[in-house]
Amino acid sequence: MVTVLIAEDMRMLRQALVALLELEPDIEIVAELEDGSDIVPRALEVRPDVAVLDIDLPGMDGLTAAAALYTAVPDCRTMMLTSLGRPGNLRRALAAHVSGFLVKDSSPDTLSEAIRAVARGERVMDPQLVLAALDEEPQPLTPREREVLRLASEGAGAQQIATRLFLSAGTVRNYLTSVVTKLNARNRVDAIRIAREAGWL
Repeated sequence: MVTVLIAEDMRMLRQALVALLELEPDIEIVAELEDGSDIVPRALEVRPDVAVLDIDLPGMDGLTAAAALYTAVPDCRTMMLTSLGRPGNLRRALAAHVSGFLVKDSSPDTLSEAIRAVARGERVMDPQLVLAALDEEPQPLTPREREVLRLASEGAGAQQIATRLFLSAGTVRNYLTSVVTKLNARNRVDAIRIAREAGWL
């Protein structure tokens, strides 16, 4: 029996996933969550074989939760099931030690077989997304530029970012200018949009 934790904030979709997977005789849903910050504490309680996570979750995003699970519950393998099927997100998922990555328009059979494969220790990735990731140019931002842009995307101003990162406000503005230039963006808001769509934030 493969035990599964599901984290999906859209109730209708979460309930549909649970209903579909409960039709499989060898899969048991042991937890269903809507908030990403509940993933690690609940996984520590129920010890699932596989955690099926959305990326875009309130509280804590699925990729951050996946990385935390890898440390806190190493026997639990993680699979992303997301509408954010972008090469950058696939790369981030691999860096977070995710074992599976499927988009939400995958068939129910594909999902259940992927869960079984991940539970066996295999890796399952959407093949079209893998090809797109191989074809895509590496993301152009440095880790510091990404961190500055991430804080800006959360609504922090230059001075707030400077305080958080122990930088001067002028240095933060220089980083943001560099990001806008590298991404060929019109302004900071456009740079945030581009980075999100590419899966770099």
